Amino acid sequence: MTHIQKHESAIAYEVRKGLLCEQKCLPPWLFYDEEGSRLYELITELPEYYPTRTERGILARHAADIAERAARGAEADVHVVELGAGTATKTTLVLAAVVARQGQCVYVPIDVSPTALEEAKTRITAELPTVNVQPFVGKHEEAFDTIASLGQRRLVLFIGSSIGNFPDDVAHALLAGVRRGVLPGGGLLLGTDLRKSPARLVPAYDDSRGVTAAFNKNVLARINRELGGHFEVDTFRHVALWNEPESRIEMHLESTVAQSVAIDGLGVDVHFRAGERIHTESSQKYDTKRIDALLLGTGFVREHTYTDDEGLFAVTFARAVA
Repeated sequence: MTHIQKHESAIAYEVRKGLLCEQKCLPPWLFYDEEGSRLYELITELPEYYPTRTERGILARHAADIAERAARGAEADVHVVELGAGTATKTTLVLAAVVARQGQCVYVPIDVSPTALEEAKTRITAELPTVNVQPFVGKHEEAFDTIASLGQRRLVLFIGSSIGNFPDDVAHALLAGVRRGVLPGGGLLLGTDLRKSPARLVPAYDDSRGVTAAFNKNVLARINRELGGHFEVDTFRHVALWNEPESRIEMHLESTVAQSVAIDGLGVDVHFRAGERIHTESSQKYDTKRIDALLLGTGFVREHTYTDDEGLFAVTFARAVA
């Protein structure tokens, strides 16, 4: 069974589990089919969406120092692995710094979207021909054995504040799983969006052009395409809100009418009340104390945190300890 076949069966499992429970929800990795990946790239360029350009600026300023830290004490070249790589546009900054230091490297981008990975491989191979790009199509935890098999010093990238899509206990378990495949001395580069005013946060997830709304609704269109769903997408509205007690932005899809939706591929009908929501994404917002708590007990220790001048975003280099 290929990674893609496993991924497709996972879609059916997650949709059945998420839509037939009392509090309907879908995991955010379902966003990233070909259309969802295209829409996400548009989101990253929106004026309201500060995280991507802010993190890119941090990486541009500090990539050489990150590469130096990653290689410190290593006896051989550093391999680079990335969880949730997408098209890896920001990652090129880090790869270029690694190549400038050691001449070449292996890069393993991991993502559920084969289209995004193919685009990343094509671009990186053209821009940095001494980078050996080895894409892995699948979810993060499916790649743990691949990470471990690289056999020497690794720098694992988990940027874009993707860690914020997970509750703290799940995020902690994920980082601990990554650590089991990284030798002592290896590095983790963790991107985290920082706490700030909801007046700045909410528009980043509910832009004036409606691109984020289209991105959110695409998960229903994907169910229609891949599982024979009969969602009338326009009967759902995009909702983005700030959850202060949990320190997170939440995205939901709200049914504007009472309705039943058949999903032929699952052999089920999903019933919605008017106003009932599907929780599609949470995006946790952090401070330094919470980052340290997230790393505690994973086998990684925070070594240095880079931030922008406004304090909007943080990129943390953590070291794998024995």
